[in-house]
Amino acid sequence: MLTLDSIYKASHVLKEVIRQTDLIKAPKINPNAEVYLKTENLQVTGSFKVRGAYYKISTLTPEEREKGVIACSAGNHAQGVALAATKAGIKSLICLPDGAPISKVEATKGYGADVCLVPGVYDDAYNMALKLRDEKGYTFIHPFDDENVIAGQGTIGLELLEQLPDMDAVVVPVGGGGLISGVAFAIKSLNPNIKVYGVQAAGAPSMANSVHDKKIERLERVSTIADGIAVKEPGEHTFDYCSKYVDEIVTVTEDEISCAILSLIEQQKLIAEGAGAVSVAAVMFDKVPVKGKKVVCLVSGGNIDVTILNLVIRRGLVQSGRASLLTIELVDKPGQLVGVSKIIADLGGNVTAVHHERADGNENSINGCFLRIQLETRNFEHLEQIRKALKDAGFKVLDNA
Repeated sequence: MLTLDSIYKASHVLKEVIRQTDLIKAPKINPNAEVYLKTENLQVTGSFKVRGAYYKISTLTPEEREKGVIACSAGNHAQGVALAATKAGIKSLICLPDGAPISKVEATKGYGADVCLVPGVYDDAYNMALKLRDEKGYTFIHPFDDENVIAGQGTIGLELLEQLPDMDAVVVPVGGGGLISGVAFAIKSLNPNIKVYGVQAAGAPSMANSVHDKKIERLERVSTIADGIAVKEPGEHTFDYCSKYVDEIVTVTEDEISCAILSLIEQQKLIAEGAGAVSVAAVMFDKVPVKGKKVVCLVSGGNIDVTILNLVIRRGLVQSGRASLLTIELVDKPGQLVGVSKIIADLGGNVTAVHHERADGNENSINGCFLRIQLETRNFEHLEQIRKALKDAGFKVLDNA
């Protein structure tokens, strides 16, 4: 059984390995609320996961330690288990989905674990880990559906109550549910008036669906840039704790996640992975009722692959009106490109790429061409100002499909 005593015990044990991460104010995330960020992306291993993994491994018997441990993960739990096992002198084997970011795979190896890449997603890695456990006798360290793991994650709730005792709400990423189960249990046990909201990616809403329908449900597939919370089915323990202690679970889109990652980089100088940024996305886009409230967004991890980060930043720029593509139909004669460029420059836009191509040659466009311009702008209003000026000057600006 999960108890406050077990969470306090976990907090004591974890003092030897983790850092108490900072709680920082983030006024630009949502100007209608007093927003704070719990920066678990700056935790040892770059994620909260080390809390649950380390505490769980600390409770193992000598016999279990002797057998070694096995775990499955999209990446962050893997690193937590690897670090904890290595510190305890225990052999560890981690099953990861073969699509896990390279940075997470290499980091896991760097903490001393052996790695087994499994085709598919988290759930496929989970099944392989169970198979190897049964074959080899390893001790399995579940990433979320284990009450000692949940107790370790619950130490974040204790820290938040110490750092911001008068908070009105905390917003927590949800995959399998271990993090929010521990945080919600700790906070609601000590102050039931504080709201606890969960956030899932719209492409992986397993816990949201399950809690809504009051039964554990399994998704056919998951698809999201938030790989750390791409879980098809919640755990039995975590489903029960979420049903009892979590006030609401909402979802955010891929574009909203991308915007949140970009905002954290620009406004807070913080790197968050997709799973870590969903809490910020929910508050940014008013998915949870935080107007006039003192609210904490739990940024659960920062282990994002650099190549994915590049794509996410680009997507975030497009969704915020900072990067766009203009397609202009022109008459192919001298001076047209100069005219377009002057209008954009005069209005403060920045051209980053130009592609010029002839029209298809039908009877209405023998002398026609298309100009495709990649453009940096301040926001959607700035982009619309440029589009209007081009149209007013007689240029035909097409809508991009």
